[in-house]
Amino acid sequence: MPVPGPGYSITVRVEAPPSTTAAGDLTSAIGRAGGVITAFDVVESYADRIVVDITCNTLSADHADDVTKVLETQPGVRVRKVSDRTFLVHLGGKIDVQSRVALTNRDDLSRAYTPGVARVCTAIAENPEDARRLTVKRNSVAVVTDGSAVLGLGNIGPEAALPVMEGKAALFRKFAGVNAWPVCLDTQDTEELIRAVELIAPVYGGINLEDIAAPRCFEIEERLRDKLDIPVFHDDQHGTAVVVLGALRNALRVVDKDIRDCRIVVCGVGAAGSAIIRLLQQKSPADIIAVDIDGIVHTGRADDDPNLSSIAASTNVDGRTGELSDAVRGADVFIGVSAPNLLAADDVAGMNDDAIVFALANPDPEVDPLEAQKHAKVVATGRSDYPNQINNVLAFPGVFRGLLDAHAHEITDDMMIAASNAIADVVDGERLNASFIVPSVFDSTVSPAVADAVKRVAIASKPAEPEAGGGTGLPWSMADDAEY
Repeated sequence: MPVPGPGYSITVRVEAPPSTTAAGDLTSAIGRAGGVITAFDVVESYADRIVVDITCNTLSADHADDVTKVLETQPGVRVRKVSDRTFLVHLGGKIDVQSRVALTNRDDLSRAYTPGVARVCTAIAENPEDARRLTVKRNSVAVVTDGSAVLGLGNIGPEAALPVMEGKAALFRKFAGVNAWPVCLDTQDTEELIRAVELIAPVYGGINLEDIAAPRCFEIEERLRDKLDIPVFHDDQHGTAVVVLGALRNALRVVDKDIRDCRIVVCGVGAAGSAIIRLLQQKSPADIIAVDIDGIVHTGRADDDPNLSSIAASTNVDGRTGELSDAVRGADVFIGVSAPNLLAADDVAGMNDDAIVFALANPDPEVDPLEAQKHAKVVATGRSDYPNQINNVLAFPGVFRGLLDAHAHEITDDMMIAASNAIADVVDGERLNASFIVPSVFDSTVSPAVADAVKRVAIASKPAEPEAGGGTGLPWSMADDAEY
């Protein structure tokens, strides 16, 4: 099922004899080793040798080593250097800070820094809300983690989590123009983490919690929402739920089913699964069956976890018991946010006609997508090499863009549902089909649509603010909000 991809792309610099067959010999060797060549460049040429850069995709770090060793076995070939192109992207970090104002003379300095800056400080001291207009707070988000549940890597700590948080910050900027900064905290004590976020909050217009292990993530998010006057969004929970809900809305359109008539199985009841269940409940499906490592979640189980107890009380109306295979029999929708290879093709065959399968475990889904497609009408994964990629980047940049533009103090279920509808609506009726239920992550219309939807709901749901310049003591042009 896996194919060589850019995640394990290498560039190998080799010396080879200057024969007419040299290029063919090198490319054939890589092909026999299973590599996929994406570039072949002669960088030096001499009477007795040529120097070539060969870039190719591989399956893994071990596979990249195998490709390199095959080249070394070719007559007259010497490998000079191997560059891992993923590591090259990360050299020195992936994000930077740049000034938005010119600093070329004394006048510039006097306004941006001392003495002029004192007037702005005084204005904010008199009216703290002006920090949203006159500082980086207006367009900044903290991407906060403790490194306890990073991607599929687990508890690897704050330093090792930093490359992921940098990547998240880069995506914020690329897709929504939001300035995001990684905040990797060297503590996994719940109280310390909450207090640390409280202390840094004045700088930011929103908090994006990331890769914090369940069940601590639930308490941390809930308490920070209560304590802070800026939105707190746990992307592993709510970003996933937003995209899943939007994708499911379109998948149901493809199979012509009403969610109120559907039985939905959610496999995995951690951060993502719990949020998916709670957001789905806003749409009143016929039933939701939650399944975890111990089988179907029901009220008769002795679960000490408050999250599981709450889910058991609000799902599984018929009190079903058993394993995952029992849960999916006769179901309309399967949503997996759990672990690889938990579902067999026969299990999918036992679902209702025109079944929908979202197998979102990464990098290896709960069921082989090609096998699932034999029995399900719509199949989605979290991978980019299959149709219908469910990717959080469709949600979080636009969600925060909308929250920041609205000067929102919180995020609500209505805002998240608005975001999911916006994602779904980008795929119009002419393009909608079983292999295209969500837009591409590079569709430039997605983030603005999500931002607009969230902003409208956020503005409609909060008390009216004073008009710009009213009560701030600032000229209207200072307090006014220009678009970012």
